[in-house]
Amino acid sequence: MDNSLTYAEILTQVLRKASQTQPRLQTLKISSVCDPESGQFLMVATGWHKSVWMNTILFHARLVDSKVVIEDDNLEEGLTDTLITAGIAPEDLVTGLSQEQRPISLQL
Repeated sequence: MDNSLTYAEILTQVLRKASQTQPRLQTLKISSVCDPESGQFLMVATGWHKSVWMNTILFHARLVDSKVVIEDDNLEEGLTDTLITAGIAPEDLVTGLSQEQRPISLQL
């Protein structure tokens, strides 16, 4: 069964809800960037922190072969449990790539 559409909807809902919580004491803005067509889902923090411009990926997941591959989860409590509670099957969550799945190089 192809869960891609459902999983895309779940990822979008979870990331949008998680990005509603904004830092109170910092001028950072947390945004969700969800592209179901390409299967890319991100949460980013951008803005000034002290005197340094920040542009940080807080969370990044991809849809690959009806699975959710979590590339980065830099949130304090993580989103894995939230994604499972929202309806993503634990066996469809991949939290790291094995050596043979990693691309060797990117040539442009």
